[in-house]
Amino acid sequence: MEEEIGKITHYFSKINVGILELSKGTLQVGDTIHIKGHTSDFYQKIESMQLEHDPVDKVKPGEPVGIKVENSVRENDVVFKVTEE
Repeated sequence: MEEEIGKITHYFSKINVGILELSKGTLQVGDTIHIKGHTSDFYQKIESMQLEHDPVDKVKPGEPVGIKVENSVRENDVVFKVTEE
């Protein structure tokens, strides 16, 4: 099952980091996400996240978090959290 949790608001291509604006739910290291957009459509496991340049394990809605991404993402790509339910 997939639940929409937010959108990509910025992408730093040199370091492969997307900024995710979390709109609902929580996200933590180890979760699997699905990023889908005009040219993006891939799944990946969250290996690390940063909030204000500090590593974090979990984020709540309203917190813009940097996540390392395996493929290029674009602004407004939708991010879904993949759950087993």
